[in-house]
Formats: sequence, C-alpha cells, structure tokens
Amino acid sequence: MNSAPIDVLVIGSGPAGMAAAIQARKSGSERVLLVERAEELGGLLSQCIHNGFGLIYFSEDMTGPEYGQKFIEKVMDSKIEVLLETMVLRLTADRKVTLCNRNGVQTLAPKSVVLTMGCRERARESIVISGYRPAGIFTAGTAQRWVNIEGYLPGKEIVILGSGDVGMIMARRLTLEGARVKAVVEILPYIGGLIRNEVQCIYDFNIPVLLEHTISNIHGIQRVNGVTVARLDQDKNPIPGTEKFIECDTLLLSVGLIPENELSFMAGVDLDPITGGPIVNERMETNVSGIYAAGNCVHVNDLVDNVTLEGEKAGQNAAEYASGKASQEMRIKLEAGENVRYVVPQMITGKREVTIRLRVKEPGRDVILRVGDIMAKKLKVVKPSEMLNLIVSAKHLKEIKKRTDKLVMSCQKES
Repeated sequence: MNSAPIDVLVIGSGPAGMAAAIQARKSGSERVLLVERAEELGGLLSQCIHNGFGLIYFSEDMTGPEYGQKFIEKVMDSKIEVLLETMVLRLTADRKVTLCNRNGVQTLAPKSVVLTMGCRERARESIVISGYRPAGIFTAGTAQRWVNIEGYLPGKEIVILGSGDVGMIMARRLTLEGARVKAVVEILPYIGGLIRNEVQCIYDFNIPVLLEHTISNIHGIQRVNGVTVARLDQDKNPIPGTEKFIECDTLLLSVGLIPENELSFMAGVDLDPITGGPIVNERMETNVSGIYAAGNCVHVNDLVDNVTLEGEKAGQNAAEYASGKASQEMRIKLEAGENVRYVVPQMITGKREVTIRLRVKEPGRDVILRVGDIMAKKLKVVKPSEMLNLIVSAKHLKEIKKRTDKLVMSCQKES
C-alpha cells in the first residue's frame, strides 16, 4: 500500500461512501481510501433493479445498478484507492482504523474518517413472533437478493409483515415472477413506505393489505405452512376473536432498518436514541474531532439521492478537516417538538444555510412546519414514511438570538 499519509478514509462504498470519496478528492485531498467489506463497490444498489433512482440528483429515472455504475466509474476516474473484501475491525477516537483482509491485519491513521456503513434489516428475533423456527422466513432485502442477484424464487405463496419500501417493492417483484402475495400485514393504520410504492407496488397489483394487524403465530416445523394474523387494539395488542389463518409457504419481514454503528460506538461518537445514528451538525461532523458520518448509518433515508448529497457534504468537510482548514463546530441544538419524530442535523452552527431533514410522528393535513420562531412553512400533507426536507437560509438564521442554544422543530395543525 502507498506509504503517503491518508487524508480521508471512507468506511463503506454504498452511495454515501462513493459520493464522500469522490467529493473528498474534488475538494483537494491527495489520498482518499475507500474501504468495503464486500467484493464490489455499490453496496445494495446492485440488487435494487427497480426504477426510481436519480430523480433528484441526475433528473433521470434510473435503476439501482444504473445509478451505482455512474458513481463506480467516477471512483475509478478519480484515482481513489479502493480496498475490497476488507473488514474494519476497530475505530478509535484518535482515528486509528484497524483493517483485516487477505493480506492480514493492519492499522492506519488517516487525518479524517467518514462513516458510511449503511443500515441492516430487523430480523424475526427483534420483533418476537410465536412459533417454531421453520424454513421460509426471510427479510425482504434477503429475498430481493435471492430473486434479483441469485435467480431464486423464495416461495410461491407469500405473506409480507410490514409495509416498508423494500417489502412493497418485493410484493410487486414476486407477483411479476409468478408468486402469489396473499397479504401485506401492517401494524400501523397507514402504509409505512413511500406513496409511489404504495400505488405502484400494492394497489396497481391488487395486493391485499391488512392495516392495524399483526402476525401472532407462525405455523410449520420444517417449512412455513401458514401464519395467524389478528387485528390490533389502540395499544397494539391483538384483539381476541379476530384471528385469521392465512396459508403460505414463505414469510417476508419488512419491519424496519437499523443504522450500522458499532464502529461509531467504539470511537466514542454520540448516537441519537431515536435515529440510532451519529449526532451530526450541518457539516455531517460528529462530536469526535475528524470523524464525519453520512447516509443510512446516520438516519434511514427514503431516497438514495439524499444519501448521495449527505455523502458529498461529509466528504467535502472531511477533506477540509484533513487540510487543516476546518474546525469543530456545534453550537445550536435542533430539538424534535410537537409531532416531530427526529431531526437531522441535530446541531447547527447558525453561520450558514442548512438543509434540515425530519420525519413526523403522525400523518397530518394542512399543517405548519416551524423552526423555532425563525421560520414557518405550510404543508398540505405529511406522513411518517415521507422524509421532509427544509432549507433554512442564512437570512432566517440571522433571526436567531445571540444567546439561543436550542431551536424546537414542530409540525402543528394550521389554525
């Protein structure tokens, strides 16, 4: 390996990681190292063969592999060093990174680090469903890889628990491959993914949806042969007498995503208890000097374009830090208030324009989104599944009183 000092080391080569590495090079870093545990760049983009990628970033409607290939080519053209099939074992607060691959174990000391490890799916063990442990239970993402990459159909009669985006996309994909999706079961009173997927993947294919229901039992010993579903009361408890058996040979779980942050925790990065990801400012800078984070390891995004934009911001600022031009800045806290589940970034300096991303707790119509007392925006419809993006200009930030150390974000019904 090159013996020159590493300016920026990026962990993870999904859309956020590739964007961060490319932007770091553009911002003047001489040596950028991109580390990936898989055998190829791109993260999960290769298995996302559906369209809907690049609408914001490229103003094109692309598939995941098409979107990923554009960035892979940019990585290659930018002379970024890439380590594939390499696992990061340890990250310390002083930015020591311990790697392991076929060449052995080594420790590097980059000037700055960008965390872009993405997220993982919740498995059955985290949601506790009664029954044995038969074959035929998959996360939606695993099923997606089986069908789109490996060429295997996981089953013929499918029930999907959870209406997340990957689950809905797989409902359509499996239907197109000849399987029968017998139900999408959702504990909430509304669909949990993007409206476009709700329409294009569920309603356009007449797939049954059971809202305010859950699976109370999985049947089968060697292989799943059915599930029991039940309606839930207002406390999310199954209502006796509402149970219904649905025969199936496969159960897919689309019950949420968890940001990957074991390395962040090792390095002493402060994590947000709601998002599960690092607390960052508008520079995507964590509380640990020289460590930045972006993408789905910070918070689970609904659009890959936003993941890319966060990665670019982290890469640019990590490069500035490596050059000695940037200083750590965290001054004003953004706090989630009425009907706001979380806010990213959680801290801002108040010195520059900032894009705030947030999710509401409950759906609403004709609401006002407020940033403290400095800005208000009227919105016709809000949903927890649709991330909101709000640009707060430098002009609005000038309205912040000098001694203010907190701004409360709220989403209130318009009076």
